[in-house]
Amino acid sequence: MDEKLKQAVALGREHYEKREYDKAQRYLVEVIASGQRYPDIYNMMGVIHHDSGRLDAARESFARALDINPTYTEAALNLAVTLNDLGEYDKAQQVYRGAVHRDARGRQEVDPFAKGKIANLHAEVAHAYLEVHMHNEAISEFRSAIRLCPQFADIRLQLAEVYRELGDMTAARYELEESIRSRPDYGPARVALGVLMLVSGQRQEAIKVWQEALRRDADNKAAEMYLRIAQNPPVISEPPRA
Repeated sequence: MDEKLKQAVALGREHYEKREYDKAQRYLVEVIASGQRYPDIYNMMGVIHHDSGRLDAARESFARALDINPTYTEAALNLAVTLNDLGEYDKAQQVYRGAVHRDARGRQEVDPFAKGKIANLHAEVAHAYLEVHMHNEAISEFRSAIRLCPQFADIRLQLAEVYRELGDMTAARYELEESIRSRPDYGPARVALGVLMLVSGQRQEAIKVWQEALRRDADNKAAEMYLRIAQNPPVISEPPRA
């Protein structure tokens, strides 16, 4: 490989790692056009295509990566996600099962990108269950998502909302607190935790939570509104009786 091509590979990977996909694509295309068979180059192109909504191109790129390296777990999981997005659910399941059960020189670490995509798929399925009021099944899907990506604070928030709707305030509070622990600056979780405390009769604790939310983000309008109401609760008089 000549020096110019080596530089294209290095720059493509560098821009990709920085999520500068437009810049990365220019170099990755150059490498592919040269005839070089790097599976990670095709995988990166697949991620870039998927991110831009070019699902057919993404599928082709991930498939090419697997043609070069059939044990490439990351590309297999990315292909499974893409097939699912294309509505090819049976193929997606087949590829996914093959990826997670494959042993190639020991257990392979699943790529964070693929984990995140699959976690979001579990969350989408959970919402589908919620639409038909199948709460237990939805909770199971949310928990599957969290097992994959425990740092996804937004999914924990969604699970907390389900628990709150079912009246399980202890479980809801746990998920909200875990959401905040994983992302201390995630305002929606702090707002929701304050609401939970307020309706549970813990007004002063709720005020502290919203104050902390505003300390971290002075433009958090929801926290500002709830804090104002909690500090100056409206006086509701009884309507006149006939």
